[in-house]
Amino acid sequence: MIHGGCFCKKIRFTIEDGDYLVVNCHCTMCRKTSAAPFVTWIVVARNTFEYTCGEPKLLKSSARGSRQFCPDCGTPLTFSEQDRPDNIDVTTGSLDQPDDFPPSKAVHEESKLAWLHQTE
Repeated sequence: MIHGGCFCKKIRFTIEDGDYLVVNCHCTMCRKTSAAPFVTWIVVARNTFEYTCGEPKLLKSSARGSRQFCPDCGTPLTFSEQDRPDNIDVTTGSLDQPDDFPPSKAVHEESKLAWLHQTE
């Protein structure tokens, strides 16, 4: 099992082991909701993901998308989109072992911050 949770440890989750797509998202909504230059997501089947402790808060971030985060410490946890009802994206930064999930793809690069190339 893959384990993860929020900074304050009030929310915990598991994901079944598997071979998952991991992407860096450069969209402006990910940047604003995470206060980071981009967010790295592990894309998993919804039925492989389960909260085991705590109750996240839901943010309707667009007409088709919603995000979950810890209401106590603010850690961003998941993103769901109406167009992909069988999948849920989980922030790799919330995983206990994020080094095990390097990104293999970038999305929304048209929104990528111009200065990112200076640090890559």
